[in-house]
Amino acid sequence: MKLISWNVNGLRACLQKGFAAFFAAQDADIFCIQETKMQPGQAALDFPGYYQYWNSAEKKGYSGTAVFTKREPLSVAYDIGEETLAGEGRAITCEYEEFYLVNVYTPNAQRELARIDYRMQWEDAFRAYLLGLDERKPVIVCGDLNVAHQEIDLKNPKTNRGNAGFSDEEREKMTQLLASGFVDSFRLLYPEKAGAYTWWSYMFKARQNNAGWRIDYFLVSERVKDRIADSLIYSEVLGSDHCPVGLLFGQASDVEHAFGRQLTRLE
Repeated sequence: MKLISWNVNGLRACLQKGFAAFFAAQDADIFCIQETKMQPGQAALDFPGYYQYWNSAEKKGYSGTAVFTKREPLSVAYDIGEETLAGEGRAITCEYEEFYLVNVYTPNAQRELARIDYRMQWEDAFRAYLLGLDERKPVIVCGDLNVAHQEIDLKNPKTNRGNAGFSDEEREKMTQLLASGFVDSFRLLYPEKAGAYTWWSYMFKARQNNAGWRIDYFLVSERVKDRIADSLIYSEVLGSDHCPVGLLFGQASDVEHAFGRQLTRLE
């Protein structure tokens, strides 16, 4: 099974920059997007064979998430069960027979950590929400988590320490989330791989110089980590200041062969 996640930083703009071609070429089983910045119906979206689920922000042109899935979920839920954190369209949960899929766009702490208190409230509520799901069946989390967890996850850790996305508070919440029973699929497979980023500033030729951050993730419940065949970063794909990320996820009996094949391709 192939899953794709992409912060498109405005879907209407990304549609003019190759989104549909990438979507079609990947033929993903589930395709999640963040920062749609739109309401359903504001753009022509014709993706045959996919069910669509949208969680748009109350504020026009802001935030928002969407899920496109070939298989109809058993149920779909929006937000994370905390009314004070609703209204920004930040999460969609699709329930399937074997797992929950949670597509999330984590709030940014903003310049000078102006929104850090809200971010900390979100982190605690989101972790509790995921743990509640995980008690029932395994969970796959994808999206823009707005944090580079370790120094290896961004180009310039020393000069960025304390900034939004690399504050001690945000990094510690990510550590707590992983310690509570989830794994970062990319770091599980590629623990020492440097220069693997998913977001680049539009300033200072950051993308050209690969001065980026890895803030887009696929996390999975630890007990099903043996089903991860590969965790991908499509750094060559343009159209947003983020690039897409992917997860190849299968039955445990199928993964050993697939994992070996993917490593041969990536080494």
